[in-house]
Amino acid sequence: MADKIYRNRDNLAYCKSLGIRLSGPKLGRPSKTEDKNLECVARQDVSERNAIEGKFGEGKRKYGLGLIQACLQETGETVVALQFYRLNLERKLRALF
Repeated sequence: MADKIYRNRDNLAYCKSLGIRLSGPKLGRPSKTEDKNLECVARQDVSERNAIEGKFGEGKRKYGLGLIQACLQETGETVVALQFYRLNLERKLRALF
């Protein structure tokens, strides 16, 4: 799942060579005959991506993911991992209680 800005010819060719599917409209002029199956898959991919983006937004708002200022890469990765651990732990606790 990627932003529309990353759907260019080079990235599409690279992902195709690796077997990665990027959903979305084809590049160029839209066709007059629309494939309903591709449209349904694209809509489902967008809904999954929205859920992921929402979790990142929640992490930035509630858990301080946007405020990390670690100097070393290892330290930054550790802080991010701890924040996601906390996010998942609180989600499990909400489901439990």
